[in-house]
Amino acid sequence: MISEKMYELGSQRSVIREIFEYGNQRKKEVGEENVYDFSLGNPSVPAPKAVNQAILDILNTEDEVAIHSYTSAQGSEECRSAMAKSLNQRFGTAFHANNFYMTVGAAASLSICLKAIASPEDEFITFAPFFPEYRCFVESAGGKLVVIPAKEDDFQIAFDLFEKAIHEKTKAIIINSPNNPAGTVYTEETLQKLVEILERKQKEYGHAIYLISDEPYREIVYDGYEVPFLTKYYANTFVCYSFSKALSLAGERIGYIIVPDEMEEAKKVYLAVCGAGRALGYVCAPSLFQKVVARCANEVSDLSIYKKNRDLLYEHLISLGFECVKPQGAFYLFPKALEENAEAFCERAKKYDLLLVPGTGFGCPSHVRISYCVTTKQIEKAMSAFEKLAEEYGHSRHM
Repeated sequence: MISEKMYELGSQRSVIREIFEYGNQRKKEVGEENVYDFSLGNPSVPAPKAVNQAILDILNTEDEVAIHSYTSAQGSEECRSAMAKSLNQRFGTAFHANNFYMTVGAAASLSICLKAIASPEDEFITFAPFFPEYRCFVESAGGKLVVIPAKEDDFQIAFDLFEKAIHEKTKAIIINSPNNPAGTVYTEETLQKLVEILERKQKEYGHAIYLISDEPYREIVYDGYEVPFLTKYYANTFVCYSFSKALSLAGERIGYIIVPDEMEEAKKVYLAVCGAGRALGYVCAPSLFQKVVARCANEVSDLSIYKKNRDLLYEHLISLGFECVKPQGAFYLFPKALEENAEAFCERAKKYDLLLVPGTGFGCPSHVRISYCVTTKQIEKAMSAFEKLAEEYGHSRHM
């Protein structure tokens, strides 16, 4: 007999993927240029030229067998040292190679961390809106996901609800800043308050409460906002990073986990991460791209395009009467739907070949996610479709 849980996961795609696949089919029917697909967080800007140059240099100058050979399970020392050097220069940290475990992207980083620390009946807290796959990752590790409802006026943390939810069985808090889907960047004040509560609760319960920071959008911020580096605030922090977004390498699946020296029983925890990687089959991240990111750790794509897209789409939606917290980072808008049922709203949007993602899976059923990591031309063409959709709800454009 097969695992019914795994069958369920395999037979039902995430709602994001379902809409993406619907869009692929619809493009065949009416033409790609006539479908306004805002479903998937797939970077729309190319990787920096330095990435392609690094690939060519590696292929042309390094041993043609070694390029594609296994590295150490946790990643090559060359790559891990390069990661440490880059972050130390940028954030004033003091990492070294053995703080890093190279992974197959952020999903693997999260899955490994959860597997490394989860015991039966452990609870993991996250804050709505949250990436829906957190539930899958946590439950697959044997834990239970507890979701704190959204603070919809700014999508910072609702601390009164958080303090009621945390208890002795809480093993870790998962945060994502800049946030998918709201684009919120947690302020330093928010993070300091979170850390104060965690420090207090650790002492009260007599065990570590980990902070798992999911950071694939770290570099994608606007308007002078900065993303505080969390290991400098809280010792028991795992950093889960991916080069998928800021370096536009989503399909190459390369990222890392940081286990800082300051973490309680850091060496033991690092070995648990290594063991979890082994148990899950996530050993030896792609060797060619370990070499590439080692050379390009300080590079980013042209992220200015995302700001242009944000401003264009945000201002248009506001002019149509949508309510939306202006994102400070990432590449998503998360407005309220123009009716209570966001799923019905997204179905109605399909009439105009607007593909939007309902916020139900993100923990905010009255909102929709709009991925603006698309061409600016698509946004400009989609404006009339948004106008027609808004008109169905009695909204017309106002300046």
